[in-house]
Amino acid sequence: MRKLLQTLAISAVLLAPASVADAQVSFGFRMGEPPAPRAYRVPRPPGADYMWVEGYWYPQGSHYRWHDGYWTRPPYEGAYWVAPYHERGQYFAGRWEGSRGYMDHDHRWDRGRQRDERRDRRRDDRR
Repeated sequence: MRKLLQTLAISAVLLAPASVADAQVSFGFRMGEPPAPRAYRVPRPPGADYMWVEGYWYPQGSHYRWHDGYWTRPPYEGAYWVAPYHERGQYFAGRWEGSRGYMDHDHRWDRGRQRDERRDRRRDDRR
């Protein structure tokens, strides 16, 4: 019994620092800065409530891919677009910001009218 208690005591003394250290190893891949933005012609807006989102480079695998600029509607009134950016080898995706907080852009917004019909319905309800 005494031998068992000694073994437990020694184990506790040896393992305690390992749990306190909480060592962590992580691996990451950092890419260099993206190429310069491409030059292109901005088309006319499709409507009065559309905003222009400037074209940008984004990482895909081990290289950058270009996304052309486009006209889109903001997710809610007063929202503004914050362009994607690169800082110290890390990419930060573009997003909408405003009084309702942050929101990623969903390209499906641009394909259908359901979102706008819901928004117009909410606007009518407030009147």
